[in-house]
Amino acid sequence: MAYEFQVAVDCADPHTLAGWWAETLGWQVEPSDEAFIRRMISAGYAAESDTLLHDGVLVWKDGAAIRHPDGLERAPRLLFQQVPEPKTVKNRMHLDVRIGADDVESAVAGLVARGAKFLHNGQQGPHTWMTLADPEGNEFCVSQSAKPPE
Repeated sequence: MAYEFQVAVDCADPHTLAGWWAETLGWQVEPSDEAFIRRMISAGYAAESDTLLHDGVLVWKDGAAIRHPDGLERAPRLLFQQVPEPKTVKNRMHLDVRIGADDVESAVAGLVARGAKFLHNGQQGPHTWMTLADPEGNEFCVSQSAKPPE
């Protein structure tokens, strides 16, 4: 039996980072269900302190998620969850962002202008990529889509 999964990203500010990644990938931030949140507070399952207003919308303080515009059948959901400690070491897992035939250097320049940090260039055989860190320091790679060998 095959399992489903989501990718969880530890961070200090889940809603801001989710918005940054949604813009980066062309994905969508999952909408907040304010009525559900209020019902959970009224029923005693949550407290007002578990929430905050983000862009004028009541949200859960500890997390935000994004998904591919074609849904979970197309790609797993990314969950950004708040943790108290800052990032201190290199990721053991990272995202490889494949941008199709677009110019990698231009895409990277746009990401850096939006808060990413360029780390280094990589190459293995004919395949090249650029490694960056998102605004909270999580490493990721940017490359054109994989091409079949000629």
